[in-house]
Amino acid sequence: MSTAEDFAQLPVTLWEKAVLTKVNKAVVFMDDACAEALHWCGGAARLFEAGARDVKQFSSFEAGGEKEPKAVFVVSTLLRGRTVDVIRDIVSLSRFQYCVVLTAVAHPVHLFAGGAAAESERGVVFEQFEEKLCEWMGDMNYTAEVAHAPLVFAPVSRQLLLLAPAYAHLFPLLAPDLEAINARRPEKKKFASLADVDAHALPAQLQLDVKALASALNSLFEASGAREESFAVGPLSRVIAAELAAHPQAKNRRKTAHSKASIIFVDRTMDLTGAVGHHGDNLVEKILTALEPLPGHVTDVQVDMLELTSVQRTPHSRSTVAPGCLAQTQSPAAQSLWETMLTSKHKEGVMEVRRALVETASKEKLPIKMSMGRVTPEQLCSYVRLFRGSGEVLESHGGLLQLGLATAQTLGHPALPRWDACLAFERLLLQALGDTTFPAVLRQLLPLMKPRGGEDAAASGSRCQEDGCGPDELILLLVYLYSLADEAQPPHGGGGGEEEKQLEMLERELIGALTLVITQEAELSPLLQKLTGCANPEELTTERAHSAVGEMFETLRGLSHTREHLKQLRSVYTASDGVHQASYRPFLRQLLEEVFHPDRPECPDIEHTSGGLTDLLKTGFSMFMKVSRPHPGDNPLLLLFLVGGVTPSELRLIRDTASTHKPGTQVLVLSTRLLRPTDVPELLFPPRRRPPPPAAI
Repeated sequence: MSTAEDFAQLPVTLWEKAVLTKVNKAVVFMDDACAEALHWCGGAARLFEAGARDVKQFSSFEAGGEKEPKAVFVVSTLLRGRTVDVIRDIVSLSRFQYCVVLTAVAHPVHLFAGGAAAESERGVVFEQFEEKLCEWMGDMNYTAEVAHAPLVFAPVSRQLLLLAPAYAHLFPLLAPDLEAINARRPEKKKFASLADVDAHALPAQLQLDVKALASALNSLFEASGAREESFAVGPLSRVIAAELAAHPQAKNRRKTAHSKASIIFVDRTMDLTGAVGHHGDNLVEKILTALEPLPGHVTDVQVDMLELTSVQRTPHSRSTVAPGCLAQTQSPAAQSLWETMLTSKHKEGVMEVRRALVETASKEKLPIKMSMGRVTPEQLCSYVRLFRGSGEVLESHGGLLQLGLATAQTLGHPALPRWDACLAFERLLLQALGDTTFPAVLRQLLPLMKPRGGEDAAASGSRCQEDGCGPDELILLLVYLYSLADEAQPPHGGGGGEEEKQLEMLERELIGALTLVITQEAELSPLLQKLTGCANPEELTTERAHSAVGEMFETLRGLSHTREHLKQLRSVYTASDGVHQASYRPFLRQLLEEVFHPDRPECPDIEHTSGGLTDLLKTGFSMFMKVSRPHPGDNPLLLLFLVGGVTPSELRLIRDTASTHKPGTQVLVLSTRLLRPTDVPELLFPPRRRPPPPAAI
């Protein structure tokens, strides 16, 4: 039987088989997505241990040395466009005699991208590329190899989580996407809702993403020897599940499979409240929000390591010492601590970090002073500093110390009070939703929309403003509120038209107020840079900011309708009953309670995707006679694929719900990214509508 841990180990095995066997005496060029996947599978050290001479960025500005005749290119993309240009530039500037190109995109997807049928000659695209490589090397007798290596997934947690960095840009369809799709279709063939959209109607780039992702999942099941039953909740999830079910190579694989698994694809848009809310109570969620990301990475962050050195802290000292990170694959103790931090509550995670540091210092006989009570950043830093006197001790416990410093830097970060302020305001909004209309609740955001540091902001007395609540937090609150808009009380007397007018007027006020807040910022955050397309305040005009905020509100209006096609799981809100306060009901918890229900009820919102004629017949016969349809709770292993990202607090929720309702079931979460709250607006709003970056498929 394949277990969750077996699946989580598969990416490491794939790197060993596909890449490590090729890199001996080679210089390795790798793009960001593959580098991030390797980062969680052991890092560049694995390449050097396998004999690699050097590891370089996948860039036209890099090249091999005079005495480096062999190159290995590892890319997450199709072999076309910019990827081909970069490979040609590197090879032309070098003196290679042997080139290996490994792409994470399967050959049938290359054929589809080129407009050829999947049944076309096997390997024709790769063979043609091998000839090009020989041409660029300058001798057709030199050796070139091009192959598919499914290096898509990164085991961020060996027990619970696989991420796909190459698909971090992938996000479920929204109302503006439906408008864009319908704009290219004749009047009689327009789709009434996103639930009706099929794979052929998707934009060309998204079709390629779906096919490539389904192919990567097929490779994962093939390596595990498992036969899957696919289920979906949400429009894009249904398309991906159907693509996996109909994958040409899956038919033979399923015949010889020795174990079974269920996989449920879920659109992130089914629950945006949980993604932007600050109720997560998870240490890793706060670390990801507070610390800057590692360059070129979607998930991991930079940990300041100056505490472990004698370097004096100056404005430029951070660039002197290489940063630490969260991915700890070499030390079992650090790995165990990371798993605990990822799936425990904030307080438990912090206490575990302190306990691990104290225990390790005691074992190394370091002069540690025990202190009980509240864990402070100063206390953690003082424990870490004890280790810096010995290089051997530092090397042995480097992973643990990086996690300890990440925790200390987060606890002392100025953004942490803003997290608590947003949580308090979200709770107020949640209570108000059940008592009044949506415009009345939305109006409560207006007093917060004052430029930071202004007189109005100081006079407002708002805790959110006192803690420096800026445009990023205001945008998160807007997403939070609009995702719950349908939960508000209907207008008295059924005056829907009057309420609509009030809402339009209020939105115009909010757009104007938020535009002013953004234009008064002394420095633009990464979110504002992406939203406005401006790198600094000098470039940002009032017109540009107003246009960006106006487009943002167009998307916001559609967020309350993302679950309207569902029959049962339509709400993530429980109103106050006079005894209990109103509360947020996570969509994933409701979904898993249905899956693990002992009576196995058939949930109309969890759509089973047919894998062939047998399943179609089963589905057809069940309309006339008692034939049991596949149920996601039938199999001992459940894979939950969240399209658009998963939060660390949801990982704990998934693990706890599964262990409570069906203790024997193994659950593994797959997703496109590990979400920070600010990731959601970046994915929701323009410039997300522009083509994805070249590093993506």
